[in-house]
Amino acid sequence: MNQPSVLVVDDEPDNFDVIQALLSDREYDLYYASSGQFAIDSLDVFRPDVILMDVMMPDLDGIEVCQRIKALPQWESVPIIIVTALSAKEDLARCLKAGADDFISKPVSGLELRARVNSMLRIKQHYDDLQASLRRQAILEAEKLYFLKHRNTELEQQVAERTTELKAKAELIIHNALHDPLTDLPNRTLLVERLELAINRAMRLKDYFYAVLFLDLDRFKVINDSLGHLAGDLLLTNIAQNLKNYLREADLIARLGGDEFVILLEDVAGIEEVIQITERIQKEFQNPLTINGYEMFISASIGIVFGQKNYYQASDLIRDADIAMYRAKAQGRNSYKIFDTTMHTQAVNRLTLENDLRRAIEREEFVVYYQPIVDIRGDRLVGFEALVRWQHPTRGFISPLDFVPIAEETGLIVPLDSWVLQTACKQLARWQNQFPSRFPLKVSINLSAQDLRKPLLIQEIDRTIAATGLDGSYITLEITESMLIKNITKTIDLLTQLKERQIQVSIDDFGTGYSSLNYLHRLPADNLKIDRSFVNQMQEGNRNYQVVSTIIALSNQLGLAVVAEGIETGQQLKWLQELGCELGQGYLFSKPLSAQEIEIKFLNNQDENIFKLAG
Repeated sequence: MNQPSVLVVDDEPDNFDVIQALLSDREYDLYYASSGQFAIDSLDVFRPDVILMDVMMPDLDGIEVCQRIKALPQWESVPIIIVTALSAKEDLARCLKAGADDFISKPVSGLELRARVNSMLRIKQHYDDLQASLRRQAILEAEKLYFLKHRNTELEQQVAERTTELKAKAELIIHNALHDPLTDLPNRTLLVERLELAINRAMRLKDYFYAVLFLDLDRFKVINDSLGHLAGDLLLTNIAQNLKNYLREADLIARLGGDEFVILLEDVAGIEEVIQITERIQKEFQNPLTINGYEMFISASIGIVFGQKNYYQASDLIRDADIAMYRAKAQGRNSYKIFDTTMHTQAVNRLTLENDLRRAIEREEFVVYYQPIVDIRGDRLVGFEALVRWQHPTRGFISPLDFVPIAEETGLIVPLDSWVLQTACKQLARWQNQFPSRFPLKVSINLSAQDLRKPLLIQEIDRTIAATGLDGSYITLEITESMLIKNITKTIDLLTQLKERQIQVSIDDFGTGYSSLNYLHRLPADNLKIDRSFVNQMQEGNRNYQVVSTIIALSNQLGLAVVAEGIETGQQLKWLQELGCELGQGYLFSKPLSAQEIEIKFLNNQDENIFKLAG
């Protein structure tokens, strides 16, 4: 194969020497034309595959030469790269309007020059291959028509139609490879190409700034689940069109998939302009959309990365914008967040914690702590709440506030809760044999929403009871209020099966979630647990005091016991006693303790006044 030929059109021979030096490690045939007219006259001699065109030349400037070459049918497909010191948007627009395929700013960077020449050569090669394929196909079609003895005029017409069809199909294939099929927006592949160009431009040009916006629709899943995927797709196409109309021509908006969009803002003045554009986008989202007769209001969470010279990979930009978007969503949705390096550090730490969490169950790094539950009317120990703790081999004890949400998101909460259930029941059975005079004592164990969806939950509980020999009446399962009412029929059936096994049910965090008052009388529950947020902020006569009073009164009417958690002061205990609360737990009595500490402090302790703490 012949080497690719590159024609350099420049009235300054020194510039040709520079380009020749920058491309010396490439196998190109380099030709030089000292004027625009000489370049046009010599096209048939040089037969260039790529033309590097200077703009400022004495006889014909580069823009005029570009227009003339592109007007020649034989040479209109040859890529022309404008080499210019001009940077004004109007000048660059004139170059592109004249037919230029790309441009390089002076002074010329060797890395960028080679990249752009190679890119244009690939495009030229693809075009030539396509033309050759079209010619071969046209010949085959012509032969077929010839042998079928069609008239020459009809043959020419069909060949032309077939050629047009093949060309359109080829263009469609290229377009589809770079665009999202639903919204027709650029896809990840095209986005990455544009981001890499922006990264290179920022490294080379001092005053060039760009930004990346990662946009995720809030509550899009609710629309999909309620109105169906067709309505969701229609909503996405509407939003895509709105954003496309709203942004500047120089900007690019791509769809990564689902309800995630990425916007590249090029040549911005600074972060203030980026924030203004972001706020205008969010304001645009405040306008309702009508989909299939439904008026919808949807918001977006946006993460922002302001392009800096420390970015070298497009994937890093997308990653950091994604991190900032999730931080915006976490702070209340319908907001934006600008990325900073601490976000990346936190994301890496969270991923590390998630990976460690997956191995922690196998490595038996979890321990169960027990917090006493006290009959506050008679200062008597009645049981314990089992609370999981993670003893990390290098980080020490990790708070449940840090790892339980991750366990719930990843589904690891299910095997973790199973382990806590088995461990707590085994421990209580061991204590029953070791300290029979202290019994009956109960153990309260928390269940998550994912536990309730397990089809074999009852069978697992049955196996645990059988393995430990523990009577079901010693077990209390704590279930949050919001989980109970999501599927009330299924919930009632599950609680009924638990009651058949003498297992008690405690409604946890009562009053903090969705109201279950409409269903409370139907639920076969035993206890209501007052959330610590109400107890901690009790003041006589204030709102929290009234809430606690109301919950206790409601429980009495329904025949349910009341457990107040988070009791920390004698005054709180006194108020709860006066209101008729039966059971309580909190640091006033004891913090959560290991099994060994529980034995020493409570089960082996013969002091009858250990819980006489009220003043």
